[in-house]
Amino acid sequence: MRQAIAHLSLLVRDYDEAIDFYVGVLGFQLIEDACRPEQSKRWVVVAPFGSSGASVVLARASSQEQLAMVGNQIGGRVFLFLQTDDFWRDYDRFVAAGVIFARPPAVQPYGTVAVF
Repeated sequence: MRQAIAHLSLLVRDYDEAIDFYVGVLGFQLIEDACRPEQSKRWVVVAPFGSSGASVVLARASSQEQLAMVGNQIGGRVFLFLQTDDFWRDYDRFVAAGVIFARPPAVQPYGTVAVF
């Protein structure tokens, strides 16, 4: 049997605000943005350009409980590990776009990392 993770769901406050960040700031590709009127929702999928792996479904919080989890749904751990073919190019682009880094870049045995 062969399986793969297709999408990971991420709770967001607002679809357009999340699209602005993931597409406008991080440079992800907007794969799909379709209205689901029967659920009063949108199906919004983003992924890094050139990615052939899992994508991210931007899921608008639909209750106060979900809204309270936006930004902390993984308990303060790192949500996304973004791999790149040029760390410094992307780091410089993110800094120029106003991305706030929680930790500066650090060289590790497995590669250069930074947390934003």
